[in-house]
Amino acid sequence: MRPRPPAPPALALPRRFRRPRLLIVGCGDVGQRVLTLLAGRWSVRALTSSAERLPALRAAGAVPLIGDLDRAPTLRRLAGLASRVLHLAPPPTHRDDGRDPRTAALLQALSRHDTTRRLVYGSTSGVYGDAQGRLIDETWGPRALTARARRRVDAERAIARWVRRQAARAAEPARSALLLRIPGIYALDREGGNPLERLRRGTPLLEAQDDVHTNHIQADDLARACFIALLRGPGGARAINVNDDSDMKMGDYFDLAARLAGLAPAPRISRAEATQRLGPMQLSFMSESRRMDNSRMKRELRLSLRHPTVASGLADLQRGD
Repeated sequence: MRPRPPAPPALALPRRFRRPRLLIVGCGDVGQRVLTLLAGRWSVRALTSSAERLPALRAAGAVPLIGDLDRAPTLRRLAGLASRVLHLAPPPTHRDDGRDPRTAALLQALSRHDTTRRLVYGSTSGVYGDAQGRLIDETWGPRALTARARRRVDAERAIARWVRRQAARAAEPARSALLLRIPGIYALDREGGNPLERLRRGTPLLEAQDDVHTNHIQADDLARACFIALLRGPGGARAINVNDDSDMKMGDYFDLAARLAGLAPAPRISRAEATQRLGPMQLSFMSESRRMDNSRMKRELRLSLRHPTVASGLADLQRGD
């Protein structure tokens, strides 16, 4: 009997099939900054409900997918697409029951094929509620005061249950989720994130004795935190504060921006006057005071901030950029 000829060598997969597969849900400003970091090294799908955004997403390096988190049947194609998911989509705006059906619909779609190993969720520091200026870490339980923040709490809990259900089935490898609790995002090139916009409108701030402690993160640092969270971090469902090292009140932040840009500072009013002059959204941000500890971010993500303070992040204002 003649010996069997040796089997031909296995063909290596093309490079594009070996790249990490990522699905971005809610690819707005921060999502597009993440795409810039990836620079084509990952295979990225980006979910959008707007056909008008398809060209922009393609130009940023993603393969766009049409789907609507408010219409679950349109999400079926998401199953099995990616091993990592970056979920930055907000809950519905007008919903008073504190629920986030969008996150529930996404998790249901992803569960059709159990291929997602890591999910990173962009939550909000608003889940903490009012800490009355105290320094708090992730062990400070959710005490959301607004309907907007309660919807985020609902999303966090749904994701934690999603992770636990798979762990209970002893499936390997296990899912994990990082719940990034994000404060005020700023950047000079971010719509709604440039403090000069508010200064130029002349929106008043609270007097010093009534002012609240706020927390910040520069948009590019947040994008880096999202990217690193997709790569490493603890298992299970883990909350992580993503904020810089600044310790300041809201008025001090805007006064700093005004001073760097050579603008007049915003007028100051009492809290009683603010309730008469400002809208509910603005008042909600002036009703919660907390200082967030970012030690877990530095320890577990090993993230070194490029803008550790808002003075660093706003430095370009002094150069007139």
